[in-house]
Amino acid sequence: MDEPVKIRDLFAGRKQPAPGVFLLRVPAALTVAIVFLALSGTVLAQTPAGAIASELGQFPPLVPPPKAYVLPAPAVRTLANGLKVVVIERHDLPLVTLRMVVKAGAEADPPDAPGTAQLVTALLNQGTAHRSAEQIAKAIDRAGGDIDTGADWDSSYASLSVLSNHTATAFDLLSDIMLHPSFAPAEIERKRRQTLSALEVAYQDPGYLADTAFDDLAFSGTPYGHPQDGTMESVRRLDSADLKSFHSRYYRPGNSILAAVGDITPEEAFALAERFFGNWEPKNVGGATPATSSPAVATRIVAIDKPDAVQTQIRVGDAGIPRASGDYYALTVANQILGGAAANRLFSALRTRRGLTYGASSELNCYQSAGSWEAKSFTRTPETFKTLKVILDQRRELYDHSITENELATAQSYLIGHLALEFEASDSVAEQVLDLMVRGLPLDYWNTFPAKIRALTVQDVQAAIRRHLDPEHPFIVLVGNISEFKKDLKKLGAARIIPIASVDFGSANLERPLKPADKP
Repeated sequence: MDEPVKIRDLFAGRKQPAPGVFLLRVPAALTVAIVFLALSGTVLAQTPAGAIASELGQFPPLVPPPKAYVLPAPAVRTLANGLKVVVIERHDLPLVTLRMVVKAGAEADPPDAPGTAQLVTALLNQGTAHRSAEQIAKAIDRAGGDIDTGADWDSSYASLSVLSNHTATAFDLLSDIMLHPSFAPAEIERKRRQTLSALEVAYQDPGYLADTAFDDLAFSGTPYGHPQDGTMESVRRLDSADLKSFHSRYYRPGNSILAAVGDITPEEAFALAERFFGNWEPKNVGGATPATSSPAVATRIVAIDKPDAVQTQIRVGDAGIPRASGDYYALTVANQILGGAAANRLFSALRTRRGLTYGASSELNCYQSAGSWEAKSFTRTPETFKTLKVILDQRRELYDHSITENELATAQSYLIGHLALEFEASDSVAEQVLDLMVRGLPLDYWNTFPAKIRALTVQDVQAAIRRHLDPEHPFIVLVGNISEFKKDLKKLGAARIIPIASVDFGSANLERPLKPADKP
């Protein structure tokens, strides 16, 4: 006959997850087994692993340290015309990715024409001297491929992935769009309209406004203090001659690198590179012009007034470091602790403990010659200054008091364990390898990264924090309904308030005079 078993009785004297008696009706024979397991748990609890197991899942299981990802050594060759070719074999799938970078991106935009690099790359696959945009699209479709183009800071790129039996077609298409873009007036106008439409929407987006205004402040006086996509005024001005001039100056074999990743051997890749890129003649244009600098902005605090906003976007941070800085490893760990993915101080303080936001993070942005370190969040308008104070306090805490050994270990484990995800796809491998070459970093960088991260001590990280975080004079950007917290805003000191209708990221002070039609 079955008999009732009281789970509370089986675990008498043990810590209970909740009060109450729970009755289960089980066969008598099974009752003996349950009692045996319960008593066995008492014995197992004498060991650390047993103690964890016996606490009814209150602690996560023990896991080994993350294994370091090992990136295969690439084969590298430089063609006679100066083009570098990099090959990484990955034969697990019949796919090949070609990615070419030109070592000039948005930082090389002319001072009066931000957005040039981005518009050039947007038009690369929109017609060449030999193919129309439609012919390019159909050729890519027949090869079972896809294409992506764009401009980052410090580089412009085109990436083409195809089935490996269409590898020669991929080399042919990539060489055509990179070497012979037509910049047809009709295509320029189409892309211009698309860009202007996107910017018009972006200028009403508080997050975009906050990010762009912060970058203008943090990168003031550097080549990075303007929007990558340009401004409404600059995009309207750009014409075919501007785009061709930029292409002619920077798209040269000696200023470019080609990566081939996937189901291809180095011998095949080098032969195809020679066939399709070997005749690319170096152009004598006097060398690339130095990267331009944005005007220096005097203010450190900007508030963009968006009267209809019910939330405030908040950005707080400092100028940072170039990518090749020796402090990169330590600041990467510090950023992970402050506001990186997974557990971090900002999210814990703002969301978990106070419920002020749904999101809080920080970003370490490192480019060729400059960088920034930025804390980001948003909150309900009435909570703006409470949230801002918490962010400022967390930065001060990070500066004044040492991080803990546990924080260091957690950040190290995450950064090392997450590394393999950066190399899942062939295009990601090509992107990472080319980024190293553009930055002048060694090709085994990611293989030594785990050891460098593990070697950091609490003292190393704290020293880097104190060299690069300024708790007294941060850059601050607020985008929201300023009237709701204008009195508090005065406490920050000399804040520049800009109506949303007059925001101008092409201006030295981020503002253009309001026209009568813009005034409320």
